[in-house]
Amino acid sequence: MLRDANPIVLLLIVITALVTYKGFKDYSFFERYKFQVNRILNGDKIRMMSSGFLHADWLHFAFNMYALLLFGNIVAGRLGNLYFIIIYFGSLLAGSLYSLFYHKKESYYSAIGASGAVSGIVYACILIYPQMELSPLFLPIPIPGYIIGVAYMLYTIYGMKKRVGNIGHSAHLGGAIGGYALVLLLHPVVFQTNTIFVVILSVPIILLVLFGNKLNV
Repeated sequence: MLRDANPIVLLLIVITALVTYKGFKDYSFFERYKFQVNRILNGDKIRMMSSGFLHADWLHFAFNMYALLLFGNIVAGRLGNLYFIIIYFGSLLAGSLYSLFYHKKESYYSAIGASGAVSGIVYACILIYPQMELSPLFLPIPIPGYIIGVAYMLYTIYGMKKRVGNIGHSAHLGGAIGGYALVLLLHPVVFQTNTIFVVILSVPIILLVLFGNKLNV
């Protein structure tokens, strides 16, 4: 996999690894660049992007980077490096913006990780190749990507409502929406080639727009 990896994807993984390692070794650096609501609202906007390069531990890092390597190669290969970069960082920003909106009343809410950006890349990949078959852990049979995409979004919305686990569900959701929107903007041919799947994958987003206010506790 590494031998055939896109060089831009690999470079992004290396940079993330270096920043993550720096965060492990330097607590003040970690605190200075993590996502934290009150700091961002007071003008420290860089945290909305820098937090995407920090991770809680190497397992957290490895999970995100494996998904990025797997799906990022496909997106970059199909859309090109420039569009891949736009989708990645656009999804990272979208995830942070949605987290900021959702947790705006929680001054000390903090988060780290590339999950929002990676969610955007995963959702973008599924939108480009909706019938690609994926085999989630513990399931013996492959499942079409569009089904996993919808299920993932619905679980994320549920996780936000129920506060499931120590996971930044809002960043995942915002990032996935960012990836979806950016693919439609940058690669509108999917409206013609994958029309039915564009509609199917939009269902969780529409539900969020209509009923998102009911998620807040």
